Amino acid sequence: MENATQVLAIRHGETDWNRDTRIQGQLDIPLNQRGRAQARRLAAALAGEPLAAVYASDLARAWETAAALQGLGAPIHADARLRERSFGHFEGQTWDEIARRWPEQSLRWRRRDPDFAAEGGESLSRFYARCTDAVRELAQAHPGQTIAIVAHGGVMDCLYRLAARLELHAARSWTLGNASINRLIYSPEGFGLVGWNDDQHLQDLGLDDLAQA
Repeated sequence: MENATQVLAIRHGETDWNRDTRIQGQLDIPLNQRGRAQARRLAAALAGEPLAAVYASDLARAWETAAALQGLGAPIHADARLRERSFGHFEGQTWDEIARRWPEQSLRWRRRDPDFAAEGGESLSRFYARCTDAVRELAQAHPGQTIAIVAHGGVMDCLYRLAARLELHAARSWTLGNASINRLIYSPEGFGLVGWNDDQHLQDLGLDDLAQA
């Protein structure tokens, strides 16, 4: 497809809250040492890609990951529409804490009720519309080119469902690794999956890598 857009969809590097299974939502949590090392490995892995532009969530963990790509020569743009889903009063809590404090709400959340929103947060359906509309618009602006989208696990989940034509309430059976590379293609017919969760560049991440972070 001559005018198709290649989209590299990338989840941010690791944070301490990822390790703690603590809900980040739109709280501005930075990368940890391992996350910064992952971002450097990501930049090296993408060195041969003909990137026309990089679009990133403006939350620190995604923006720091995108900033590691500065040496690749593509302009980097912040886009708040690529932020993680807002989880309201769930933010800052671990999964177990949510289950104990709000058992009924936790059940609706874990069952992926598209209309459920934690107090002060977004419903899954509203979040899905926000981030997929944004990526579609960005892809349409770059026909025949390659762009990178650096965002969050929730955004990656939505993009997988969009490209695979899966319902929002379907159980997740795919991996969303930090700093992995997910490849999609966009044409007037919509999005399609090319490859998912490529983490070869993150293999054997060792103490030397972490020492540089």
